[in-house]
Amino acid sequence: MREKMSADLKAAMKSGDRQKVDALRLINAALKDKDIEARGAGKTVSEDDVLALLQKMIKSRQESLDIYEKNNRPELADKERGEIAVISSYLPQQLSDAEVAEAISSAVAELGATSIKDMGKVVAALKAKHTGRMDFGKASAAVKTALSG
Repeated sequence: MREKMSADLKAAMKSGDRQKVDALRLINAALKDKDIEARGAGKTVSEDDVLALLQKMIKSRQESLDIYEKNNRPELADKERGEIAVISSYLPQQLSDAEVAEAISSAVAELGATSIKDMGKVVAALKAKHTGRMDFGKASAAVKTALSG
């Protein structure tokens, strides 16, 4: 994935796509920070860590986008939309709502989860299987509903 990002950055620089260059530089900076943090802890950054980082970056930009739209700042909102599009292009295909519901019900059945106390186990199992393909904020709410209902 990192090689693809580097190649895309070079291509964007050659083509003069300023928005893509800026977004890819932001991703690279965040990845370097993550590498430094992991090196300090004696670990390496896994592909799942990179996917989680990209999801976190998208969530942050989505929050900023909402604020800019509420405050009538279309130029800043467009910049955030562009960054979200570039970052999203490196994430695997997201699961549909039906697929998320199916994954939750199978994880609940697999773990024998029966109450809210089991929510952490179910979410951990979902993260292990579907990192980068599922919005865990929404999934956590769905797990809570499934376990309480």
